[in-house]
Amino acid sequence: MSGPLVAFGVVRDDPPTVYIAEDVEVLQRILALKVVARTEPGRLPPSEADLLRAALLEERWGDAVSRWIRHTGIPIDVHTERVVTADDVPADIIGAQLQFAPLFRDR
Repeated sequence: MSGPLVAFGVVRDDPPTVYIAEDVEVLQRILALKVVARTEPGRLPPSEADLLRAALLEERWGDAVSRWIRHTGIPIDVHTERVVTADDVPADIIGAQLQFAPLFRDR
């Protein structure tokens, strides 16, 4: 695949939320801002809220996100993937490629 590499995180809350960023470092920052920092302090023990605040103020984004996951019990799946472009899936040859896919093997 030829597209740029992106990072995405799925916050498996109800409902799930997806964040997409240009790399993992940016993803950690957006998760810190949009997920961790928006947590109501009453949902956490006071000492944990203080540790999360300290991690955020010290720009330790990954630490803040991982602590938040541990103490809320809400998983966040983080992945990196290449963006698929039209060059990766040319419209004029997709039919030929499909006939060799597993779904078509028993025909």
